[in-house]
Amino acid sequence: MIKVLANDGIDQRAFNKLVTKGYDVLNKHFGEEELRNRIGEFDIIIVRSATKIRKTLIDIARNGKLKLIIRGGVGVDNIDVNYADENGIAVKNTPDASTISVAELTLAHLLAISRHLNISNVTMRDGKWEKKKYKGVELYGKTLGLIGFGRIAKEVAKRAYAMGMKIIYYDKIGKVEGYGYCESCKFNELLEKADYISIHIPFDKNQHAVIGKKEIEMMKDGVYIINCARGGVIDERALVEELNNGKVSAVGMDVFENEPEPCRELVNNERVSVTPHIGGSTVEAQKRIGEEIVSIIENFCVHRKLVNI
Repeated sequence: MIKVLANDGIDQRAFNKLVTKGYDVLNKHFGEEELRNRIGEFDIIIVRSATKIRKTLIDIARNGKLKLIIRGGVGVDNIDVNYADENGIAVKNTPDASTISVAELTLAHLLAISRHLNISNVTMRDGKWEKKKYKGVELYGKTLGLIGFGRIAKEVAKRAYAMGMKIIYYDKIGKVEGYGYCESCKFNELLEKADYISIHIPFDKNQHAVIGKKEIEMMKDGVYIINCARGGVIDERALVEELNNGKVSAVGMDVFENEPEPCRELVNNERVSVTPHIGGSTVEAQKRIGEEIVSIIENFCVHRKLVNI
């Protein structure tokens, strides 16, 4: 029987489907040490962002049964993909499932930092009525710069445009056809022109932060920055510094360099709207992720001629 470990959880409907199809599925989280001891028992492992699958774990897994790693989500920077592939272990992800959910969360942070929703919610619960303190700004008429123009950024663009924002974007492949209401521009040009900047690129451990002190200094005074992509694409120390000196008006963050223990100076800043990496945490996204995972497993087993016996 093909054994599957859902180490970071799986939608119950997907779990039931896999069990019905004859897979032996364990929906349980193992910490790093225990996973080292158990990973060799499974043919397939399903992870989210919490579980890191690096070379040392792959070295153990390749001597066991493991044939497939599935990342329930978009980014695979928590997996050493090339090393896994070199050792005969396939890596798949579910890039489409959480697109709408992440796009909507990005818009939520845009609104939160524009109208002080994050901190006013806290102070009102403390019994304060600071109406005069929270003078916000409108999104209407502002320029939103999207760094990266993939699936999620395109959905953000549609929604932001409907709210009256001007959309510019930078993507390494250049201009993207079919989005005439969006303007393609160079990276530095985007930094200089945008009132709001939202990041939609993967983390590259060889490149490190795409937005650092130099890039922030090129931005407009009072810029707003949103990151619902991956931790590490922004230099958080530089971000805190530029928040404190007023160069950056406010920040919306769903992802961090150090998860689950992010920089407290950033998280506790009243001009920062924060969420704990919940971009794909909607009922609809989890259902779609589960459906994609079932499809990936079925197709993989057919291709590899793996049979449940």
